[in-house]
Amino acid sequence: MAIRVVAAAPLPGSRDWTVGRKFRSCLLPLPVTGWSQIGCVLGRRGGELLLLPVSSTMFLPPLLLLLSVATAAVEVKRPRGVSLTNHHFYDKSKPFTCLDGSSTIPFDQVNDDYCDCQDGSDEPGTAACPEGRFHCTNAGYKPHYIPSSRVNDGICDCCDATDEYNSGVICENTCREMGRKEKETLEQMAEVAREGFRLKKILIEEGKKGQEEKRSRLLGLQESKKALEEQVAMLRAVKEEAEKPEKEFKERHQRLWEEQQAAARATRDQEQAVSAFQELDDNTDGVISVAELQTHPELDPDGDGALSEAEAQALLGDALQVDAASFQEGLWAAIKDKYQQESLPTLPPLAEATTEMMLEVPEEPSPAEDEDEGPGLEEETEEDEEEEEEESPEEEKEPLPPQPVKVDEEVEKDKMPPYDERTQAYIDAAQEARDHFEEAEKSLTEMEESIRNLEQEMALDLGPSGEFSYLFGQCYELSTNEYIYRLCPFNRVTQKPNHGGSETNLGTWGSWDASEEDKFRIMHYEHGTGCWQGPNRSTKVKLVCGKETVVTSATEPSRCEYLMELVTPAACQEPPPETLGDPDHDEL
Repeated sequence: MAIRVVAAAPLPGSRDWTVGRKFRSCLLPLPVTGWSQIGCVLGRRGGELLLLPVSSTMFLPPLLLLLSVATAAVEVKRPRGVSLTNHHFYDKSKPFTCLDGSSTIPFDQVNDDYCDCQDGSDEPGTAACPEGRFHCTNAGYKPHYIPSSRVNDGICDCCDATDEYNSGVICENTCREMGRKEKETLEQMAEVAREGFRLKKILIEEGKKGQEEKRSRLLGLQESKKALEEQVAMLRAVKEEAEKPEKEFKERHQRLWEEQQAAARATRDQEQAVSAFQELDDNTDGVISVAELQTHPELDPDGDGALSEAEAQALLGDALQVDAASFQEGLWAAIKDKYQQESLPTLPPLAEATTEMMLEVPEEPSPAEDEDEGPGLEEETEEDEEEEEEESPEEEKEPLPPQPVKVDEEVEKDKMPPYDERTQAYIDAAQEARDHFEEAEKSLTEMEESIRNLEQEMALDLGPSGEFSYLFGQCYELSTNEYIYRLCPFNRVTQKPNHGGSETNLGTWGSWDASEEDKFRIMHYEHGTGCWQGPNRSTKVKLVCGKETVVTSATEPSRCEYLMELVTPAACQEPPPETLGDPDHDEL
């Protein structure tokens, strides 16, 4: 097998060199007499392969070698624009069947710049078919497809410039530079993933410890709850025992006071009846007649302002007159609600009349003073009158103080007197028992609330290994031009305007997204504040691997539906083990 050195420079510029995915392999052994060579197959031309040596057991410079070999041994023939994975569909020795199976054509019609297949598979290297695809090999970077309409359009779409083979445009091969940048980016991402996963393992350990602490705390609370329940039951019994004598003595006190009140009312009623009888008995003959009743028109039953003889007789019943005993037993009960005492006018007129009398009645001078004053008496009297006229308006502005003595006395009479010493002692003892019971019962309620919250927290799905447990109870904010977004994982999401305004609930914790293959990638927050004439707000939170925990974005892709991104080490997956590659092999 003869080896000829062609060039130490890049690939020759001839258009009949084909570079395919197959030729990206750099592990093809090249047996040469006297030494062993490993090379990269870069292209072919007919029965020749274009090779780049990368290492050898002998010292040779990295030159391009041209090796003439049998085509059937190593060559993979395929038309331009066909990927290595599809090369077996393009067998030059057979008719070509369109990839969609729509028709079969002679192989020489492949890449003849005429579209025969509906799916464009017969023209992978030309722009003839609108549905066709051209495969960019992009050695040193990522291979990809472009629409065949971009082939030879004067614009370089493939970084290896293979799409512009016949347009006259000279394109620079940028695949290696793009591959280098992509490799740097991937290495940075890999470093983030490695560091994030290292932090995740720490979070998992902390989560396990935290879960154990919660279990211990829950057991302690449950034990304390039992003891507190027993204490509450005991204090309830003490309270109920203390309340029994309290109730008995308070009821006794109340009953005695009500009896006193009833006796006092009866006495007052009797006194009023005696006074009314004396007023109605105008002739003091010891009996009340029809005529004497008629002197009190307020007793009129039909409201015409006068008590007729018939109406008065109706009040007396069958009798023509009643004595004091009969009056108190019967007639007084019928008229006492309407009866008005003649000697007791209503309070407001009395107060006004008394005030006027006090202001208008002058103090009469004694005769001795009259004699002493002499002829200047009239002038002084006139001056005094003028002064009194000037002062009287001020006096009228200052009304006499009310006389609430009787009202206060009535209120005092209706007010229950203080408890006796023994009753008060029972009340104080019962109140002390109530205070102790209520304090213990409040402590029990708070403990039950703590147990419920702890059980709810422990029931949360915080990841396969509890790696998300550190997020519980924390909140993270993101400020934009308009709003401040606040995410409290496993609780709620809110939005507040930057320049004042009320907070809007964008959703409360619902669940993980079970529709995803890895459900711990998206959080769902639901049933937020309702939109105007729309649904309730909801938020999806996408978790992304990172070294820190921070909210990086918040958007509203559709009305009332929000999307946020949370970077967290807990979302990092274990990276694949690092492999030692060939230092000269820089393809992706």
